[in-house]
Formats: sequence, structure tokens, C-alpha cells
Amino acid sequence: MKPKVFIAYPITKNVEDFIAEHCEIHKWQGNGRVPTDILLEEIAEVEGLYTSGSMTGPINEELLTHAPQLKVVSNVSVGYNNFDVAAMKQHNVIGTNTPNVLNETVADLAFGLLLAAARRIPELDRFVKEGNWQPTTDYVDLYGKDVHGTTLGIIGMGRIGEAIAKRAKFGFDMNILYHNRNRNHEAEEKYDAEYCDLDAILMKSDYVLLMTPLTKETFHLIGEREFKLMKETSIFINVSRGQTVDEQALIQALENKEIYGAGLDVFETEPVESDNPLLKFPNVVTVPHIGSATAQTEEAMAMRAAENLVAVLTGKEPIDPVVASRK
Repeated sequence: MKPKVFIAYPITKNVEDFIAEHCEIHKWQGNGRVPTDILLEEIAEVEGLYTSGSMTGPINEELLTHAPQLKVVSNVSVGYNNFDVAAMKQHNVIGTNTPNVLNETVADLAFGLLLAAARRIPELDRFVKEGNWQPTTDYVDLYGKDVHGTTLGIIGMGRIGEAIAKRAKFGFDMNILYHNRNRNHEAEEKYDAEYCDLDAILMKSDYVLLMTPLTKETFHLIGEREFKLMKETSIFINVSRGQTVDEQALIQALENKEIYGAGLDVFETEPVESDNPLLKFPNVVTVPHIGSATAQTEEAMAMRAAENLVAVLTGKEPIDPVVASRK
């Protein structure tokens, strides 16, 4: 008999067919997040859950007590802050994610935000489309900031950070500073990256790019004190998680002109609320958490998550375990 799985994440037929070869599938047919009552009903007899944090919420004690046969939760995501690791270990549930598949795509988006904020591309696109470009336009009013030859500070030099550093160094001849839990000697050798403490990154960088996972240690890692350390001419880019930044402190820094601008893929509350002041700043570029959002990369992530799911349920080791204890 095939193991039962509940798929709470939208997938292509190709991925679904792969899972169906090995598992009996029950699938969420609605849009958006699965309602809690439906989720708890669906997982009562399944051995596998295929999801992401945004689709089912936390994998915690409450959920796990309703899923006595659950063996694996496969996240279609690099992040796994939806995993209550202690509870999953207690219930002997393996957790997996999909790292590295999306590195280059997220790096593209991060650098796109940097360029867009530096050269004021969204703001000036609106300027043209609204008919404000006139023969009398003073071009000084349209000036942006150079990117080439400036200093980029990367907070979080993992694989995505390295991909960003590659673009910065070889595409734009930027000086690379970085801060990480551990020194990344490979990045230092390949990209002439200089390891610095967090304060030095903030004070020296023309562009500060946040690329850390969300943990207890990184919650509100960047707040009022950190923004005050940054140059008034600097641009802040966040492609990590919204809660790594104290959003009210960012708003205050922009209002007080303590920094030049920002580029944001993530927010403390998502979807971002319509009255969020960040949406009113012309010098803030905002996109809706689209770091990995290309058809090719999303398909690759979905298949990798499917491979992790099937591996566990067929008695093999998953490719990408993040909660891997098994009795």
C-alpha cells in the first residue's frame, strides 16, 4: 500500500505525477493558505506533508498531535522557520527544505532591487508614464547613484550571498565586505571579500544587503541603532525575511533621511498591508516576496521537495534534511 501524503502547495502535473508514482495523494484544491480545520482533518492519517510555511503555518506541537502517522514534512523553501524543531524531534518527524536550487535566481532579484533603488528606476518609470518628462525637466532632479566601483556589504555570506558577491565583483567592480556567523574563506579568495563585524559593514558600505535566515538571533537584527550607523547616502536591501528588520525603525530612518533608500522583497507582515508607510516612499522599491519566482526555479524547487518527500517515505535518506532525527 502506498503511503498517504497531503499536498498543501500548488504543484505542476510533472511534480504531482512523480509523487503519485510512490504515494497516495490528497491535495488542497483551494487558493491560498489551507484553513486550520481542513489541514488538521487532512493530516490525521498521512505519513507525508508537502508544504511551505505560508501554506500551512507552523509545524508545531498542536499540528503534530493531530498527525500521529506523520514521518516527513517537506518544505518547498530554503527557509524552515515554520518548523518547531524540538516538537518535530519529539514526534520523530523529519523536516526537509530546498536549498541551493534558487541561489542564482534570488541573487538576480537582489541585484535587481539594488540597481532599481540606486538608479530610481520604478520612480522614474512613473515619472515618464505620468507625463512629467518635459523639455524643461532639470536632469539634476533625476540623478540616481552609481553602483560600479562602490562598496557592497553583505550580511549573510551563504550560497546566495556568494552569488550576489560574484555579480557585484565581476559585473560592477564593487568592493565586497561581508559579515557571517563563520568566515567564508572561499568568498574571500574568489571575490576579494573582506570579513568585518556588523558595525563596520554598516558604517562603510554604500549598499547594505541583508541575506540571513530568520532565527531567534536574527530577529530584528537591523533596527534603530543599526540604521543610525549607516551612511546617509546608503541604500538598504532586504531579501531575507521581513522579521529580520525592525520595520518601524526602517520607516523612521527613511523619514529622518538617515539612509538614501531601500529595496524590499520581504516585510514583517505579508502580504504587506495597504497602509504600510513603506509603500508611500518614492525612494523605496517594493516587490511581493518574489525571490525565487521564476517558472524554471519554482519547478526545480517543487521537484526537489518532492524528491525529499519520496525519499523518506520509501525508506531512504532525504537530500536536504534540516530536522533529521529518527528513532
